[in-house]
Amino acid sequence: MKTDETSPPPKHIAIIMDGNGRWAAERGLPRSAGHKMGIDALRRAVKAAGDMGVGYLTIYSFSTENWSRPKTEVLFLLELLRRFIRQDVAELHASNVRIKIIGSRNGLEPSLIKLLEDAERLTRDNTKLTLVVAFNYGARQEIAACFQSLAARIASGELTSTMVTPEVISATLDTAGIPDPDLLIRTGGEERLSNFLLWQCAYTEFVFIPEYWPDFDEAILRRAIDTFHSRERRFGGLKAQTA
Repeated sequence: MKTDETSPPPKHIAIIMDGNGRWAAERGLPRSAGHKMGIDALRRAVKAAGDMGVGYLTIYSFSTENWSRPKTEVLFLLELLRRFIRQDVAELHASNVRIKIIGSRNGLEPSLIKLLEDAERLTRDNTKLTLVVAFNYGARQEIAACFQSLAARIASGELTSTMVTPEVISATLDTAGIPDPDLLIRTGGEERLSNFLLWQCAYTEFVFIPEYWPDFDEAILRRAIDTFHSRERRFGGLKAQTA
């Protein structure tokens, strides 16, 4: 099925932006060049998603495991994030895009935390598209923090153990109030979640594509959405039988 006016886009798309380094290596360029081009791909993805009517776009920008990369690369990635927010937040705000940051802020520089909070505050009332940036994020760490919070509430008497339902857990995660992804796209040919939205992706459709992230554009996004529309989403049930 092709995407058109009769095929609404997924309400929530999540993207693992993979392949910047390999894109650069195949061209004899430093990894930093791939990361720079990745920012341009992100701009294209946000614009295309907004134009298509996607409600939520979640991007995996920096994982808790990324801190183990060489220090120079980590510093470069952090600086790219700063530049993106400083240069793009005004345009995103003018385009009615809301920015939400998920992930741990423990150990981050105060100036970076302020930048993130300012972007969220400026755009909090926007309604066209919510851009969820998973920064310093790891799903296992998110779930552990959620359980710690619930355990503290049980210890205080606010909750009992029987009150801890899937809905309560979802409401305690970083993504509280955000619908689970309908579609997850991973670029670069790899086929794994890499500690991304493990709870939220229980019934998400996965589309793995060979193109590296710097090459991502509207056409690739539409192709992934076409794949999404070609699937039957049963959510554990059976397809309705016709007489």
